[in-house]
Amino acid sequence: MPVNPEIQGRQYPPTAPYLVGREKVREFARAVQAAHPEHLDVEAARAAGHADVVAPPTFPIVIQELTLRQLLDDDSAGVDFTRVVHGDQRFTASRPIVAGDELTAQLTVTSVKSLGGNDMVTSESVITDARGQHVVTATSTLVVRGE
Repeated sequence: MPVNPEIQGRQYPPTAPYLVGREKVREFARAVQAAHPEHLDVEAARAAGHADVVAPPTFPIVIQELTLRQLLDDDSAGVDFTRVVHGDQRFTASRPIVAGDELTAQLTVTSVKSLGGNDMVTSESVITDARGQHVVTATSTLVVRGE
């Protein structure tokens, strides 16, 4: 089943709040080999003016995954995960994510295109903090391989 082009413009409900934990930031930093002290050491982060350890710039993928799950679980979207290849990923941040942040995300499908027998689904997940302030927008393109 091809991707339903009618999902372009669809907005999914906001995710439940995600509390960014200090150890999650450290684990992620180690996994992506981000060794800057601000990612691992509270005192180094505070010395740099942050309230707690700072997440690496790609950490928003953790929160974005919650929104992408909504898309993938939506049977009417027609996105067959067994045929998905991650085509592109971008982050546009207003500020760094730090441990203690409570973040919510909302996904909007911004584009559905067919190209060379494949479908390309681009979405934006806008991530905000507990005050409703923008933190980062994660833009992702999924390529759904054709039959």
